[in-house]
Formats: sequence, structure tokens, C-alpha cells
Amino acid sequence: MSESVARELGRKTAGLSTRASVVLFALLAVGAAVALGVVEFDPLLVAGVALLLVAVAAVSSAVEIVEAYEKEALTVFGEFRTLLEPGIHFVPPFVSRTYPFDMRTQMLDVPRQEAITEDNSPVTADAVVYIKVMDAKRAFLQVDDYKRATLYLAQTTLRAVLGDMELDETLSKREKINRRIQQELEGPTDEWGVRVEAVEVREVNPSPDVQRAMEQQTSAERRRRAMILEAQGERRSVVERAEGDKQANILEAQGEKQSQILEAQGEAISTVLRAKSAESMGERAIIERGMETLETIGQGESTTFVLPQELTSLVGRYGKHLTGSEVDDEGGPELESRAFDEETRELLGIDSIEALAAGDGDVDIEVESADIELEDDIA
Repeated sequence: MSESVARELGRKTAGLSTRASVVLFALLAVGAAVALGVVEFDPLLVAGVALLLVAVAAVSSAVEIVEAYEKEALTVFGEFRTLLEPGIHFVPPFVSRTYPFDMRTQMLDVPRQEAITEDNSPVTADAVVYIKVMDAKRAFLQVDDYKRATLYLAQTTLRAVLGDMELDETLSKREKINRRIQQELEGPTDEWGVRVEAVEVREVNPSPDVQRAMEQQTSAERRRRAMILEAQGERRSVVERAEGDKQANILEAQGEKQSQILEAQGEAISTVLRAKSAESMGERAIIERGMETLETIGQGESTTFVLPQELTSLVGRYGKHLTGSEVDDEGGPELESRAFDEETRELLGIDSIEALAAGDGDVDIEVESADIELEDDIA
């Protein structure tokens, strides 16, 4: 018998005992008064008092008060008559009995149960089951004590569900355990007029040996993760250092390349100036060189000189140009600077050098191959 039913029956029994005690006390009081001579013995008086007391007891037994959260099953001579709703009711006195049912959601504490999982690991678990009476008549007629029946059914179902699962599932899949227990309880309890509203497994604990093994496994896993993180950190540090060294080498190489470009540009400008000077001289440079040679020859002891015809022609034209003489210019045209031919200009790069010297634009120096080789050396 459940605690609530026992309390209610105790309350009813206490009420009946109180009424019986009042009647007995009244009878004893009347008998004592008669015995002491305070009141003369009168059968009619005794009978009247007795009838009054019986009437009070009958009225008290006929009135039944049902609480707002309850329903009561009424039986008369052991036969079920009806369900009493909350409020005041009048029932047949002395031959009727009432059985209360709490219509609120009630909690059943499932004691700790031991079970063996599918992978032969012992575990212990306890749970809480929330139920509610939906049909008080069926709960009264279909089952002896619906609370105790639901509690025992929950215990056996909890052990069965744990036995069908592996240890890891019992520790990690609480929702699955709750759902399976509730599904198993719904079938029988529906026939009793009771609805299982929720099942909550509070604890699932493996055996001490299994717990120690799990702690060792967890510790080993944490050490493994720490080693992995440490190795990843070291690798990242090496990568960062290598990346820094690479960037430094690239910047250094770019600086050296820029220095080489500037040096090459300086040399190119110098070459331009020398080439421009050589081109402007033309035949004049050759004649001046020849005159210097003649002067050197003239300082010698020999009085006979052999001069090439080309040199004499150049000297004549040069002298006419310098003195402005009216000499017949049949000997040749006026001396002028002579430009380099196309092949020579292409060989010396005169066009690019002139553009650089004139400042018309920047001269792009092809350094792609050098850049590629430099990057390969750095990598």
C-alpha cells in the first residue's frame, strides 16, 4: 500500500474512531452520573441520549468532503457506486467507504538498480518517474495500488534497458534511456488509467574498477592531446621562423637587385655619354689622331713620309673647314660628323641609352631571368 493511500485511510479511520469515542464517552458519562446518584436512572433518558449520539455519528458519517485536487471512489456494501468530485457529498452512513485518488502529477522515486550492460560491464542507476491519474475508476478497479505497480514496473524496465545497451551508451545517451523506459511503461499504465508524463535517469555509475580504467583512459587521452598541441606549436614556430627568414632573404635580395639596377643605370648613363661623345666626334677624332701621329713622325730624323691618300683627303677637308678658305672644294665636301650605322647602334644599344640620357622615359632593364634565379636560390 502506498504512503498516500495509507495516510488517507488513517485519516478516515481517525475520523471514525473520533466519532465512536464521542459516543462511548457520552454513554460512560451518563452511566457515571446515574451511578453516583446525581441523576436518577431513567430508561427514557438513557435511550434519548443514545439516540442523539447515534444520530450525530450518522450525520458525521454521511457527510464526505472531497479536496479540490482529489477524486474519491465510493463503495456501498463493497460495491462500486461512483466517483465523488471535489466538494461536499452525502453518502449512506455506516455502510459506505471512500478511496481517494490524487489527480495531480506525482513523483515516484525509483531506487538504485544494478544491471549488467551488453558488453558485460556492471552499472548502477536510479531514476524518477512522473505519473498522473487520468481515470480514477480504472485506477481503482484495474490495479491494487497503481503507485506501487508503476514503481516496480519502472525498476524492472530500467534494468532491462540498461542490459540492452553498451557501457558507453549508458553513460552518454541519457535521453535514449529515458525515452525507452517511458515507452515501456506507457502500455501497462494506460490500462490502469495512469499516464507516464516523464522519466528522468538521475545517475548511471559503472563499477569502481571500470571507473578507474576510464580515468586512466581519460588521462592518457589528455596527455596525447597535450603532446599533439605542443608538437603543433613547435611546428608553427618553425614555420613562422622560416617564413621570417624567407621574407628577410627576399627583402635583402630585392635590395641587392635594386642596387645592381641603379649601378647598371649609372654605367648605362656613362656609356651613353661616352657614346654620344664618340658619335659627335666622328671623323674629327680620326683626323686629330692622325695629326698627332704626323707630329710624332715630324719629330723624327727621317725627311721622307708616306701618307695614305685617305688621310691627305681628310686633312685637306679639315683644314678648309677650320680656316674658311676659298679653296676649290672639289677635293670633297665639308667635314661633318658621321653617325653610326644601324648595326653598330643596335650592337651598342645607342637608342636606349639616348632615351635614358634625354630623360624621355625610364628604360626597362630586363631582369626577369635574374629575379627567377634569385627566387629559386632563396627557396
